[in-house]
Amino acid sequence: MRSLTRAALYVGIVASGLASCAAPRAEAAAPVPTDSPYVLVLGTAQDGGMPQIACTCDACEAAREDPGTRRLVTSLLLVDPTSGERWLFDAGPELPEQVELARGHGRRGEAAHAGRPALFDGVFITHAHLGHYAGLLYLGREAYGSEPMTVFGTPRLLDFLGGNGPWSLLFGAGHAKGRALAPGATASLTESLSVTAIEVPHRDEFSDTVAFRIQGPAHALLYLPDIDKWDRWGTPLEDVLKTVDYALIDGTFYGPDELPGRDMAQVPHPFIVESMARLAPLAAGERAKVYFTHLNHSNPAAAPGGEAAARVSRAGFHVLDEGTVFGL
Repeated sequence: MRSLTRAALYVGIVASGLASCAAPRAEAAAPVPTDSPYVLVLGTAQDGGMPQIACTCDACEAAREDPGTRRLVTSLLLVDPTSGERWLFDAGPELPEQVELARGHGRRGEAAHAGRPALFDGVFITHAHLGHYAGLLYLGREAYGSEPMTVFGTPRLLDFLGGNGPWSLLFGAGHAKGRALAPGATASLTESLSVTAIEVPHRDEFSDTVAFRIQGPAHALLYLPDIDKWDRWGTPLEDVLKTVDYALIDGTFYGPDELPGRDMAQVPHPFIVESMARLAPLAAGERAKVYFTHLNHSNPAAAPGGEAAARVSRAGFHVLDEGTVFGL
């Protein structure tokens, strides 16, 4: 029943022209565009999701009681409705549910025949942390047993996947094939769609980390779910905002006091309050491009209708919701 409710929500957000908006969780939404590419948001939570495993905080308990406040792990779906092609951005541990939510978007959303065709025309992986690549395992013979699906990643990421089990089984058994996309390089998907990898600083235990800039026929979207503090990045965020129409950026934590008893310097994401203060001098139109995603379960802005989310909105920014559609 929960999946059906979420699927109904995902059928719609107005996404034509210059506009994008987040559908209220309790309201019906307008149809997605059928004549131009779009991005559908499949998840907005940090790697552990919301509710998080074994957590009994108020937010997680509320999400168990009311699935409408639940958040799936960060993921996007890029769709070209003309060709029927579609691409996934990050494949986290909730991939099976997100595949259901993506059904009907693009030709690969149709029921699979006996040949087990690839579920997507490609999967772009930002880095090798739980919420971004663990779902690749579902493509293997223990689950879907997919025909080869293209995995876009940096050379270092692909070397890690191909050289370490269980990920190496995907490539050895023909369920996945790698396509290197080095930082700074661009992959042309169609005549009007391309994706550029942008290197960002992050905890790179197994791979480097990239953001992706998705360029459509009319608009561009930045997907940057994970980064260390903004001042560790050689590229000013303000300059990047000038080059895109939508910016889905790291909003893991709202402020510095969310993890009692834990040194938050060990998880150095930019706090939402820091990002808002940094970007406050920008014009309203530039601030309106910003959508905070990758929300930890401790983040008070992750609760719909809460005061933290309201403060984000009053400052001219957005907290990203699942089901949001961005027209490209």
